[in-house]
Amino acid sequence: MPKMGLTMTKGTMVRWFKSEGEGVEKGEKLALFETEQVTADVAAPASGTLLKIVSPAKSTVLVGQVIAYIGQPGETVPVPSSQAPASAAPTAEVRMAQPQPVGTSEVRATPEAKRLAAEKGTDLARVKGTGSDGMITEEDVKAFILEAKSKTQTGLRVREVVPLSETRRIIGKRLNSSLNTMAQVTLVFEADASEMVKLREARLPEVEAKAGVRLTYTDILVKAVARGLREFPMMNSALEDDGIKLIDEVNIGVAVATERGLIVPVVRNADTTDLVGVVTAMKDMAARGRAGKLTLKEVTSGTFTITNLGMTAVDSFTPIINPPQVGILGVGRIVKKPVAVGDAVEIRPRITFSLTFDHRVVDGFTAAEFLRKVVEILESSEKLSETAR
Repeated sequence: MPKMGLTMTKGTMVRWFKSEGEGVEKGEKLALFETEQVTADVAAPASGTLLKIVSPAKSTVLVGQVIAYIGQPGETVPVPSSQAPASAAPTAEVRMAQPQPVGTSEVRATPEAKRLAAEKGTDLARVKGTGSDGMITEEDVKAFILEAKSKTQTGLRVREVVPLSETRRIIGKRLNSSLNTMAQVTLVFEADASEMVKLREARLPEVEAKAGVRLTYTDILVKAVARGLREFPMMNSALEDDGIKLIDEVNIGVAVATERGLIVPVVRNADTTDLVGVVTAMKDMAARGRAGKLTLKEVTSGTFTITNLGMTAVDSFTPIINPPQVGILGVGRIVKKPVAVGDAVEIRPRITFSLTFDHRVVDGFTAAEFLRKVVEILESSEKLSETAR
């Protein structure tokens, strides 16, 4: 299993394009696997015959584990009964990732029961044994798992068990790691959305004619945020061991919900791409993202992220940073409100922004100034038109 990206620890096999016994050529597409955000091909590392598929479709495999053997017909291949990472000295991360039954040293269980408990992550100390002298059997573990699915640990009846997908599991780990390793602070700001609404209405026919899709407020925000990042490079940086690295490219990731979980396709060079180009890129990547056909570079090259929940009638929220980025902008709904304009009260469309930033890298004042700059662009007819050209 190849390693695709710094944070990848495992992947799930989707399908094999070759069957055992078939010939393969070096570099030929051999199999398809998926990580938390993308699907990718496994290319044959050598020419020969596909002797054995060790990791079939739907199996989850750690980085570095053997998924298949290529060799000459009749050649014997070592297929382990319990896979271990292919490297001779597995890292601590890989060792920790392997499921282990809990409490096996304190209880008596058959080898089959221990194997099943390890596979399912079951605590053998909670299983009642029905074998000789209280020995836990494989059937005992199966019965315990079945019972556990029908009730919660507090005894409440369960209507349905929704499996935790590998995608959702990895997303959870990354978000938890993000919160645990960064000093995250969120600033909330309400802005006038009048000029955004006007610009969208004015550019709708042109953009739809050229890109074949309707212009969204997110598309406009990509351009405004990109311009703000150029003026505040600390918000477009990454914190690494040797210091804070200000990134020359402005690549905006846009969170998109799919059945497989949240993905963040990236609009590269958003500051120099025109509005139609942004819309076209977003349309293409959103479609391929939902189909699981994005490349690794298209989801890992972002320098800042926008996540829009306006369509769900949410006003504000606390978005979590997508590491190694140092900022993410949450966008709420546009809603009409009475506001004071001079000494008069007018009904204006308002929008709420929630900017989360890494306080280890960016001071609160700098983050606030960046957000103010983005709002300044959005509230100015002249600046917004210039930015969204």
